[in-house]
Amino acid sequence: MRILRFISLCCALLICLAGLTTAQSTANSTDTVIVIPFENASGVPGLQWISEAFPEILSQRLSSPSIFPLTREDRLRAYDRAGIPAQVQPARATIYRVVEPMDVDYVVLGRYTFDGRSLTAAAQILDMQNRKLLPESQESGPLVELVNVQTALAWDILHSLRPDFKVDKQAFTTTAPTVRLDAFENYIRGILDSTDADRINHFREAVRLSPTYNEAWLRLGRSYFDTHQYDQTITALGQVATTAPEAREANFFLGLAAYSVNDFSRAESAFNFVAVRLPLTEIFNNLGVTTFRLGDRKQAESYYRKAVESDASDPDYHFNLALLLLETGNHQEAAQQLKECLNLRPGDAEARSLLDRLADPSRATNASHLATARLKSNYDEDWYRQLFVGIQAAAEERLAKADPVTHAQFHVNRGQELLGQGFTAEAQREFREAATLDPANPEAHAGLARTLEADNDIPGARAEAEAALRLKVFVDPLLLLARLDLRDNKADAAAQSVDRALKLEPANPSALNLKRAVAAQLAQKAPPLPN
Repeated sequence: MRILRFISLCCALLICLAGLTTAQSTANSTDTVIVIPFENASGVPGLQWISEAFPEILSQRLSSPSIFPLTREDRLRAYDRAGIPAQVQPARATIYRVVEPMDVDYVVLGRYTFDGRSLTAAAQILDMQNRKLLPESQESGPLVELVNVQTALAWDILHSLRPDFKVDKQAFTTTAPTVRLDAFENYIRGILDSTDADRINHFREAVRLSPTYNEAWLRLGRSYFDTHQYDQTITALGQVATTAPEAREANFFLGLAAYSVNDFSRAESAFNFVAVRLPLTEIFNNLGVTTFRLGDRKQAESYYRKAVESDASDPDYHFNLALLLLETGNHQEAAQQLKECLNLRPGDAEARSLLDRLADPSRATNASHLATARLKSNYDEDWYRQLFVGIQAAAEERLAKADPVTHAQFHVNRGQELLGQGFTAEAQREFREAATLDPANPEAHAGLARTLEADNDIPGARAEAEAALRLKVFVDPLLLLARLDLRDNKADAAAQSVDRALKLEPANPSALNLKRAVAAQLAQKAPPLPN
C-alpha cells in the first residue's frame, strides 16, 4: 500500500485478527455492488431525474463493512468503454456485458412508477457470480417521501444480501438522513447537468432550499473549483459540516482553492484536517508545498519525504523533494531525486532542465527558483475504504464465532476509531451493531448517541445517552446531555449534568469548557440587579 501510516494500522489489526492469513481471503469477504439507474416505467417525463436518484441514495445506504458500492464515476467509465451514452437506459443483457469486466458481485436493477399520488419502486439483484436474479423487492409511498421509499428499498436489498442483517427496518429507515424533495431534485439535476453553469445553478438552489445539505455544498464547491472560481469554492466548501463524511473531500479542495488565492495558512489548516482523518499521500505532498510557502522548510521536507516513502512511483513527489533540497543547498541528493523523477517520467522537461543546471556548478545557484512545486489535485478515498471494509469483513468472519460481548466490544472500538477520524456514518453503523449484539454495553449507546447528535437527530441522541447512563454513569453521555440541554436553553439541567461529569473527572477539558458556557447562559437568564 501507498500509505505507511495506514499500513501500520492494517498490520496492527491483522495481528489482532490472528488466523486471517491471506489478503485473498480478506478481499473475498467484501462484496462489491453497483446500482444501475432505475427505469422510469411511469412514462411521466418530469420524473426522469428520479432514475439517477436511486443509485445516489441506495449506494449511500448499502455501504457497510461487508458491502462496497461502486460510484457513479465507476459506472460512467464502464459505459464509456462500452460506447453507451450516460443518459441511455441499457437493456439487462447489455448491462450484464458492461458490468462483467468490472468483476462486480451484485448489480441492483429497478424501475419505478407513479400513479399521480403514490410512487412505487421495485428492485431486483443480479447475482453476477451465480448468474441469476434474486426475488424482487417493492416499496411505495407518497412522492414527497421518495428518499424514505428508497431507504426502505435499501433495507430490503441489504436483507437479501445479508439475511442475518440485525437492524430492523423501522430503525434503519428512521435513523437515515433525510432531505427535502425539492432540494434533492435540484441536487440530482445538478449531477445530471452537462454544463458548469447549469450545475452551479441547481446546486445553489439545493443549498438555498436546504442550507445544511452537505452533499450539495460539496458538489457546489467542486463545481466552482472546476471553473476556477476559488473564492466561491472556499465559501461553499466551508459550509460542509466538519462532522459530515463529505468534510474530508471538501477540505481537500478547500485547501487547493485557498492555495490558489495565496491563503497558505488556510490551505495548511484544510489539508491538516484531511491528514488526521485520511492519510492520503497526496495530502502529505500538498502539506509539504504549503508549509514550504509558509517558510517552514524543515516541516516541508518531512512531508515530502513521507510522500516519497509512501509512494515512490510518483515522479512529482521526487521533483518536489528535489526542489526543496536545491533550496537548502543539498545538490547531490537533489540530483538523485531528479534522476528518480526522470526514470519515472522521461519526458519531464522541468526536471531535465534542473538536472542539467546541477551538472554545472556555476548555474546551480538559485536553480530551485526556476520551477514551482507541484500540488496534487486528485482526490480518491475509494481505495482506502476498500481496504478498510476488507479488513472489517475479515474481522466479522472471525468474530462471528465469538460471544456477543466480545463481538460487540470490537464494534465499539472500531466505532470510536472511525468517529475520531470523521467517519460518522460508518461509526454509527458500528455502534448500532454493538448495541444490537450487546444491549448492556454502555459505550455502544454513548457512541451511538454521539453519531446521532452529529446527524442532528436530537431525540435519538438523547434517548441513547440516557440508555448509556442507565447502564453506567460516565462522562461522555453526561456531557452530551449537557450540550443538548444547553442547545435547548435548559441551562439548569445542563449545569447538573456538567457537575456530575466534573465529579467523575475534575480536570476534563470538555466539561470545563461546557461549565463556562453554562455559566454564561445562566448569567443571561439572571434578573437584572435593582437600581
